[in-house]
Amino acid sequence: MSESPIFAKTYDLIQWLVPKSSKFSRQYRFSLALPILEHAFALQRNLVQAAKAGDKAEAARHLKEADVELTLLRYKIRLCRDLNMLQLGSYEHASRLIDEIGRLLGGWQKKIGIQGA
Repeated sequence: MSESPIFAKTYDLIQWLVPKSSKFSRQYRFSLALPILEHAFALQRNLVQAAKAGDKAEAARHLKEADVELTLLRYKIRLCRDLNMLQLGSYEHASRLIDEIGRLLGGWQKKIGIQGA
């Protein structure tokens, strides 16, 4: 599981987000920094649960939940850029990681046969 690229990329994203979000101003600490970290950790949790799922239906459910968390994370990161809380380079880095995780997640969903993946 830990050798899988999606787990490595998710870990890299979290490792980047934790110190970055701690630098958010007090004004946005609870409205954006905390939810961003919660979505990132929920994404990671759902991926682990999908990998350890007992059957395909359970794995599919966790992958769909991971997809929702990734989408919410993507929107909040974009909002941070729009509010000038992230510089363009930081936003590009986060976007690349999120896009790559999204492609890997879509491939996993397709592999187990989730429609719409």
